[in-house]
Amino acid sequence: MRAEAMTETPMPLWEVFIRNRSGMPHKHCGSVHAADATMALQAARDVYTRRGESVSIWVIPSHAITASDPGDKDLLFEPTASKPYRHPTFYTVPDEVGHM
Repeated sequence: MRAEAMTETPMPLWEVFIRNRSGMPHKHCGSVHAADATMALQAARDVYTRRGESVSIWVIPSHAITASDPGDKDLLFEPTASKPYRHPTFYTVPDEVGHM
């Protein structure tokens, strides 16, 4: 009997986002490996919502996420620093408005 090397194809990595209450944003809580989106949802549910505290789960293939390079921080975010009118530091917010 000849021993042949078995090659395993790794399962894709999925990023998991959970929303704990309606009206709140989804927040990244971790990653799971799964063969497809359905399995990724099931794995995310099993791993990240054990106590039933969530109302929604998103799973996104990790390869589909495009991120900025921290080295490009000045190029990407510097223009907003020169526009102080975009920040509410010059405005008085009434107390009735509450948390913005």
